[in-house]
Amino acid sequence: MFKLKGLLVAWLSAVHSFSQKRLSWLLLLSFVVFFELCALYFQHVMLLAPCVMCVYERVAMMGMGVSALIGLSKPSNKWIRWAGLASWGYTAYRGLQLAMEHVGYQFNPSPFATCDIFPKFPSWAPLNDWAPWMFEPTGDCSKIVWQFLTLSMPQWLVVIFSANLVILAVIVLAQFVKPKAA
Repeated sequence: MFKLKGLLVAWLSAVHSFSQKRLSWLLLLSFVVFFELCALYFQHVMLLAPCVMCVYERVAMMGMGVSALIGLSKPSNKWIRWAGLASWGYTAYRGLQLAMEHVGYQFNPSPFATCDIFPKFPSWAPLNDWAPWMFEPTGDCSKIVWQFLTLSMPQWLVVIFSANLVILAVIVLAQFVKPKAA
């Protein structure tokens, strides 16, 4: 029992130390860039039209990228690291909410529950006007246009955002364990 507790504390201590290094935040940023490039590949190469929910999910993923940039700026600073973690948690949670709503549109279609036709971005950030090649929706939220291992794209996003929240929970827990001196 004590050995298991000691291993857990040592592991969390190593996670805490890793979260203080730029490599950890660079990995998160690389993860986001990879998935954003996948989205653009689906849209511009495979010609799969993104719907409003797809666009919102992209924005949530980009929010995780901004979180990574915050943490990357100075991960050894406790306040900056916590700002990055909090931002990551918020954007991953919002992404999960959006993806789950999108799954609902696909698997429980109803004329009374549909997604918007036009995106509702704030007037100070009309992303679909600034970069229509990335943020202009042209697809239907209820259509399943792609599947991999029997999961649709928003179902995969549920997995991706959920995995982010689980990883984040471990990293946040590790912040309360003192890192071992190198």
